[in-house]
Amino acid sequence: QVQLVESGGGSVQAGGSLRLSCAASGITYSNYCMGWFRQAPGKEREGVAFIDSDSNTRYADSVKGRFTTTRDNAKNTLHLQMNSLKPGDTAMYYCAAVSRLTASQAFGVSAAVPPPNYGMDYWGKGTLVTISS
Repeated sequence: QVQLVESGGGSVQAGGSLRLSCAASGITYSNYCMGWFRQAPGKEREGVAFIDSDSNTRYADSVKGRFTTTRDNAKNTLHLQMNSLKPGDTAMYYCAAVSRLTASQAFGVSAAVPPPNYGMDYWGKGTLVTISS
């Protein structure tokens, strides 16, 4: 049974930082491109950061330079370091996995494939991030 479990969400003031984590089980983790999505109230889910099995990354323009995603294949974990947070970053953040795509391919697929799965194979249940001004 595949499980992706996010943690690390919370409430911080604008300008602050948070570090999200995702623990994966039930998959051959190193074979998967991992991604972070977010969905704000009333908005579409969007892919914000992807990291593939070679640790190549791809970021949405809205987070580039502020967010960094890393992975630990030995521990089957994924992280998202979020700095210089803005109220516009408030959203539910989801971890997702897709097999055998590069980070750039996964980013493109996430924007092209409609809900519910946005082209991803597996999803976590999300962790809430709230940024106050």
